[in-house]
Amino acid sequence: MTVLLITSFLLITIYISLLVYYRIAWNDVPVFQPQTSNIKHQTSISIIIPARNESENLPALLRSLSAQTYPTNLFEVLIIDDHSTDDTAAIVKNYAALNIRLVSLQEYIEDNKINSYKKKAIETGIQQSTGSLIVTTDADCRFSPNWLQTIAAFYEQFRPVFIAAPVAFLPFPAEDGLGTRFLKIFQALDFMTLQGITAASVHKKFHSMCNGANMAYEKKIFYEVGGFKGIDNIASGDDMLLMHKIYKQYPERVLFLLAKDAIVQTTAVKTIAEFFNQRIRWASKADKYDDKRIFPVLLLVYLLNILLLVLPIIGIFKNSPYSISNIHYSIPELWLILLFLKIMAELVFLFPVSKFFENQRLLYFFPVMQPFHILYTVIAGWLGKFGSYRWKERKVK
Repeated sequence: MTVLLITSFLLITIYISLLVYYRIAWNDVPVFQPQTSNIKHQTSISIIIPARNESENLPALLRSLSAQTYPTNLFEVLIIDDHSTDDTAAIVKNYAALNIRLVSLQEYIEDNKINSYKKKAIETGIQQSTGSLIVTTDADCRFSPNWLQTIAAFYEQFRPVFIAAPVAFLPFPAEDGLGTRFLKIFQALDFMTLQGITAASVHKKFHSMCNGANMAYEKKIFYEVGGFKGIDNIASGDDMLLMHKIYKQYPERVLFLLAKDAIVQTTAVKTIAEFFNQRIRWASKADKYDDKRIFPVLLLVYLLNILLLVLPIIGIFKNSPYSISNIHYSIPELWLILLFLKIMAELVFLFPVSKFFENQRLLYFFPVMQPFHILYTVIAGWLGKFGSYRWKERKVK
């Protein structure tokens, strides 16, 4: 069991070192402050939004887009209706805004034998677009009025070919029940952690991450790297897999935009089944990443969580203490030490991230969520590789 003790302390040491690096990197990311006075924007922007059965979310989305302070003559919104069976198309058609257009994906697919409808929807939207900068988001999102203006100012100042930007969850409705609120708090903490790592890693060129709910790239670069060619057979990955293709050619021009006005808010899922479907989908593309630098990070996180899951089981059958450097540890003591170190390291990393997102109060729930997070990480990681999931009422393997 000495091997187990050494392995345990080695994993937690590497993990803590990684989080310290992320914390330092996060603190190094400059918060962008656009100089709005006397600026005449010239960037034409096309916002591409795939939508499938989103009638519930579309009214708020359209209002949020119509409230943008960016000049209306410089941006257009293309909502790509992906075979919706509800009122998605009618809501968009009836919305009184000249720069919001509906595109029916069904008209651009000869047959339904494709595996990634979302990539096809984005590709179709780009083909129909007129802007030089493509911005992608989702139909369940909301935006600050200065969202587009901030993206344009960042683009015009630094000329990146790809911009990753922050995403957060919408405030939880007061009528949420205890179970639903618990699930949403769990998601918010997990998502905030991912956003912090995304900003830190992209800024330091450590590895590349992004979220399709809030990213932008030059239209000409999309075609230069071949668009989704080579990754169009993968159901997910319209964000990170494309980012990796662009990063390979322009590593110095892939940037993270850290600004409060650039935050996109999205909705948390309401059920455990939806949550696991979403996270299995995210995990399913892990072995498809061109940016192999992220793989050791994912492997480290997975191995540490497996260790924390199996240690209590081992402790049931192995009650005698084990020694390393003349210090004696029982399995329960080892598990508690590792769990404590993991929680403290993650809280140290998360504190400045939560401050940026103005969500520090969520950190009070963080220790309580740890056992659930360990279990979910192991299950979602395994099923992402070997299982299947449902996405927009479609089963995907």
